[in-house]
Amino acid sequence: MKYWSLLLLLCPLMAPAAPVLVQEVEQAEDGLVIPYRMYRLDNGLTVLLNADKSDPLVHVEMTYHVGSAREEPGQTGFAHFFEHMMFQGSKHVGDQEHFRLVNEAGGTMNGTTNQDRTNYFETVPANHLEKMLWLEADRMGFLLEAVSQRKFEIQRDTVKNERAQRIDNQPYGLVGERMGELLYPRDHPYSWQPIGYVEDLDRVNVDNLKTFFKRWYGPNNATLVISGDFETEQTLAWVEKYFGPIPAGPEVTSAEPQPARLEQNRYQTLVDSRIRMPMLYLSYPTVYLGHQDEAALDVLANVLGGGKSSLLYQQLVETGKAVSAGASHYCAELACTLSVWAYSNPSKDGSLTPLKQDIDRIVAELAERGIAGGDVEKAVTELRAELILGLDSTKGKSRQLALGQVLKNDPLYAINAWRQLAETTPEQVTAVYRRYLQSSPVAALSVVPTGKDDWQAAEPNFEVAERTLPASDEQLASLPDRKVEDNFDRSQMPTAAQPVQIKVPPLWQDTLGDNIQLLGTVNDEIPAVSVILALPGGQRAESPDDIGLATLTAAMMNQGSERLKAGAFSEALERLGASISVRSGFYTNLIEITSMTETLPQTLALVEELLFHPGLREQDFEQVKSRLLESMAQNRHQPAWLAQHAFRQLMYGNTRMGLPDEGRAEQISAITLQQVRDYYHRYYNPANGHVLVAGDLEPGQAREAFGFLTRWQGEAPTVPEVNVQPQPAEAGIYVVDVPGAVQSVLRIGRRALSLDATGPFFHANLMNFNLGGNFNSRINQNLREDKGFTYGANSYFTGNRDAGVFVVATDVRGDATVPAIENILSEFSRFREQGPSQEELSYLRSSYSQQDALSYETLGNKAGFLLQLAMMQLSPDYLDEQQQIVADIDSKALTELAEQWLDPDDMVVVVVGDKEKLEKSLSQLHLPVHDFTIE
Repeated sequence: MKYWSLLLLLCPLMAPAAPVLVQEVEQAEDGLVIPYRMYRLDNGLTVLLNADKSDPLVHVEMTYHVGSAREEPGQTGFAHFFEHMMFQGSKHVGDQEHFRLVNEAGGTMNGTTNQDRTNYFETVPANHLEKMLWLEADRMGFLLEAVSQRKFEIQRDTVKNERAQRIDNQPYGLVGERMGELLYPRDHPYSWQPIGYVEDLDRVNVDNLKTFFKRWYGPNNATLVISGDFETEQTLAWVEKYFGPIPAGPEVTSAEPQPARLEQNRYQTLVDSRIRMPMLYLSYPTVYLGHQDEAALDVLANVLGGGKSSLLYQQLVETGKAVSAGASHYCAELACTLSVWAYSNPSKDGSLTPLKQDIDRIVAELAERGIAGGDVEKAVTELRAELILGLDSTKGKSRQLALGQVLKNDPLYAINAWRQLAETTPEQVTAVYRRYLQSSPVAALSVVPTGKDDWQAAEPNFEVAERTLPASDEQLASLPDRKVEDNFDRSQMPTAAQPVQIKVPPLWQDTLGDNIQLLGTVNDEIPAVSVILALPGGQRAESPDDIGLATLTAAMMNQGSERLKAGAFSEALERLGASISVRSGFYTNLIEITSMTETLPQTLALVEELLFHPGLREQDFEQVKSRLLESMAQNRHQPAWLAQHAFRQLMYGNTRMGLPDEGRAEQISAITLQQVRDYYHRYYNPANGHVLVAGDLEPGQAREAFGFLTRWQGEAPTVPEVNVQPQPAEAGIYVVDVPGAVQSVLRIGRRALSLDATGPFFHANLMNFNLGGNFNSRINQNLREDKGFTYGANSYFTGNRDAGVFVVATDVRGDATVPAIENILSEFSRFREQGPSQEELSYLRSSYSQQDALSYETLGNKAGFLLQLAMMQLSPDYLDEQQQIVADIDSKALTELAEQWLDPDDMVVVVVGDKEKLEKSLSQLHLPVHDFTIE
């Protein structure tokens, strides 16, 4: 006994050896690289470190090589189910504490599951890195000790609610599931979706889930990526401390590729009561991730349907034969497919048969058209720009490193795949066309509205086989528990280091001409620039007779210039690796531009051409209007859209703010091209506008680059004032009937406050933080984690400079509609009476004090920040004032705000669901119940 005690004293380091450096990459000849160091622990954990000191934050990403492809037939949904269970606490981390600790740190987090992998990730201020590693290690090594039957039951309900919300209650929601069943044999792991089947979720028990964890969630089946502001040696010491003692799990080998094989065309039809536009979805089986033909197939898909210049768009959409169309080559670890999709126009001829014939013709004509060198060059340039923009964040870099390492044992797989693409020849693309598409069988799914079976592309000729029963799990059940032996007290949560120094990006400003404001920030982390042109006008400039004119004009502006039609204009941008997008907001018309620095002059030449000489062609007008009207009609089949716009109309009435952004169908139909041209001349005037520039561009360069805006001729536009009316709707329940809906979509709220940065609106959102403003808020915890009514619920104050609302939003099980409403209204009453607890107040302060560390990382973040400053006429020091408000606010002030805004008797309750099933139960709430139709 004494001997062993002495030995432990003398050798306290009977612990895993230090991580071993396996590989180091710092640079590449072409400059396209994510620098990293790869280490490996004795237990098999792979660690990738990407140092990036540009922002005071870190991103931690743990990826397990387990997705739905590791499941057995009849036991589907396990991997996704475990994604949920991994957030439910572990031995040393309490229930829901993972979310709370990350939010409290001012960070963000989530997890996702696909066919091949499951990942868990957090982005936090850099001083919280050790705590994040402790959290991830605890659920890797100690999850099962905290799994309970109650947690299991709640998360099963949550997963089923997620499936209902995202698949069963959504238009086209079942397309992915049906295509998997159509393409693959029933025992192929891609024949089912990661979320699984409801009957399998009902069949699974907690022991099945524990066995799944033991099999796949060991360190030897995981890759940990850390990107951001950290010290390498200290980080490695933490990794060794927290992960090193966790024993390896069973050996894991990569599965053999299993591309789909079709002997003949397969046809199936999905009848969907929630759609208006019929859809045709075609999939050609191809190869698998990393196959030598993958790059050429990517180019082929780009030529077919990769944008407005593609063959499908030009021959189907621009001719009015389809509302939209596209193609992509999607690659997963075991199989890839080249897929084509198109939506027919039900107002003309909704039949999918002629659409299928047109697609077959376009594919067949590729043999004669051939593939040109320019086709390859365009695809190479587009993908290069996409890769560079993806390296703009620690999350983007971590995601690329993790996926490459997990699926292909190459952290730079995505970049190396681009290099392969860059070397692809037209001959190789032609060869894969002949091999995989020309005269090849295809899986074809027709999606048609109820009662329109005759619109299907062909008679179904393939019947999906019955699924097999669950496989025996006796062998898996015998897996031993993994015992972790520590030489430290793991129950002691690491404390955060000194708070990071949060710095607002350095700003510069200038004026172009007399009245165009130029605001920017220089950032050269990636060779790219993000620009927003904000021009006074927007939806508020519409008259009552032409609601939707701003949206229609923006859509026409996206149709190219006088010189270049939509396809040619899009191709010119694609060849530059750039994008230009025009849209309307409430106060402004926005032109959003992304460009590589090296091609910015050419990109801005196209911006100038579009702004000064837009096409606004008669032949485009009817097609654009028709597509917009069909999109608007389809929106009315979306439960979430119905809820949002019913609530909006009840809050604002028939004023502009109470109507959909895209307007009303009857008014859109009546708008003429001359009205669009008049609106363009009035409200695409740069005078009194803002140019917001973030990226690799110096102030002097920016002033010169955007000087062309001063050449606009014409007086500055006069924009009408916004006339805000009182809330027209009385408190009560308003039912939007969706027969057959499996869920109820709820919006509960009232008129509230107009937007501000440091005034009543900001204070009200502080009050809401613990009510419904974060994952651990009362409303979400009650409805999701305690009751299992929903996949998620939140509340918020939202608005613009003239008006605003308070709203709770959630989708709940149909049978839980009334209990959910009662719970929300009861929570309002409790919060009004008691206010936040001291613990909740501390949580609020901690979360807000550091969250700005994540606010300025990407060019998009920076451009959005500049837009906010410009639109609200703010000085950057408003952030300091916000922090002081958070530090000073107390429970009494928050309770007074709750008393003011959370009176249940003031609330309008919108219910989008099956009225016949809900009518009787809703009457039990003893509130006025109204039928409601969106105008």
